[in-house]
Amino acid sequence: MLISMCSIHGSECVQTPPESYRGRHRSGLDAADADRRDGYKEPVDDVDSWGESIEKLLDSRSGQLAFQEFLKSEYSEENILFWLACEEYKKITSAPEMISMANQIYTEFVQTDAPRQVNIDSGTRSNITNNISEPNLNSFDAAQKHIFSLMSRDCYPRFLKSDIYRAILQKHDNS
Repeated sequence: MLISMCSIHGSECVQTPPESYRGRHRSGLDAADADRRDGYKEPVDDVDSWGESIEKLLDSRSGQLAFQEFLKSEYSEENILFWLACEEYKKITSAPEMISMANQIYTEFVQTDAPRQVNIDSGTRSNITNNISEPNLNSFDAAQKHIFSLMSRDCYPRFLKSDIYRAILQKHDNS
């Protein structure tokens, strides 16, 4: 999982892994992810599509980064970080890696004293807690769906009105 900041005055995003994942080996990272972790810069060339839907925004790597920057300004960055972690989790193919990443996600985002605890209902949290010892690829689906819904209904409309989005859009239109 990577986090980054998009320059609202430039047209590129610089990506780095979150503090909790720095220094950890994750076999799920491909060469491109390793390049991004080391400061790879990606142009913002699909910004026009971000206003069409949250799905188009999240399908774009630079869109994810801009949305993350916005969520960080609203003190709710944990939502996109959790959503992105769940997306990576669904790509896992080995049981040991699944167990390891499930525990990382649980510790970072789900448990009641998690440093980046996401806002999910107690039933969903309890269900994940009860099943974390035997995770599967769907272990976080209900929580991820809920967080996606929160981002879609609450955060995404505010993002489209934000100075962050408007500045990136203006910069793109001027280039």
